Amino acid sequence: MSAAGLDLLKRSEGFRSRTYLDAAGLPTIGYGHQLVHPECFPNGITEAQAAEILASDLRDSEQAVVRLVKAALTQGQFDALVDFCFNVGSGKLAASTLLKDLNAGEYDAAAEQLLRWDHVGSQEIAGLEARREAEFQLWGDNAARQEAAA
Repeated sequence: MSAAGLDLLKRSEGFRSRTYLDAAGLPTIGYGHQLVHPECFPNGITEAQAAEILASDLRDSEQAVVRLVKAALTQGQFDALVDFCFNVGSGKLAASTLLKDLNAGEYDAAAEQLLRWDHVGSQEIAGLEARREAEFQLWGDNAARQEAAA
C-alpha cells in the first residue's frame, strides 16, 4: 500500500487509544483493529502500538487483494481495494460483484461498485459514504495519471 493509501485508511479509521464499538458494534482499538478474543488492552494503546498492529492487519488485507484479484491494477486501484478489504473484510470482497466485475476486466463497473458499500445493515452511514468516495477518487486519480503519462 502506498503512502496515499495508508493516509486514506488512517483518516477513515481515525486513531483511538481505548477500545470502542465500531459502526457494526464490534470492539475495536487503534486504527480500526477489531479485537479478537483473548486480545484486551485495558490500559489502552499508544499511536506507535496502533501503527504496529495496523501494519500487521494491512498485510492480511494486501495479501487478500493479491490472492483474489486476477486483473492488473494501478497503485491507486490496489490501495483503494486494500482499504476496502481492510474495512469490510476479505470474505465480503471475495463474494462481491465488485470483484466479479474487476476480474472480468470491467474496471469502471468495479469502481462504481465501491460506492454501493456505504451501509451497515439497511442504514446508510455518512462516514462510509465519504470513505467509499475517497476510495473511488483514489482508484480513478491514479488511473487518469497513468493514462496521461502513456
